[in-house]
Amino acid sequence: MPNHVHVLIKVTAVPMSECVQSWKGYTGRRGNELLQRAGQEFWAHDYWDTFMRDETHERQTVRYIENNPAKAGLVLNPKEWPWSSARFRDDLGVLKMPPP
Repeated sequence: MPNHVHVLIKVTAVPMSECVQSWKGYTGRRGNELLQRAGQEFWAHDYWDTFMRDETHERQTVRYIENNPAKAGLVLNPKEWPWSSARFRDDLGVLKMPPP
């Protein structure tokens, strides 16, 4: 999305706040570097998190995240959004990630 990002991660030993702080710190510095900016905030200070209650809730969340660019009118088909996992789903909806 042009003005925000959706990420679904599994939190284990490292608290989510530390994961988000590390991720925002790195991507913010790199983003400002690429945009040739200095001293400007790249990310908002806070973030929104939601606890996944069960597999059904997680699947609904994945669908929401993957369909968000199409819902916002940025693409017609979620698979067209270059930063989405939707582009790696087969015709049955199974995620088929390419090898690293």
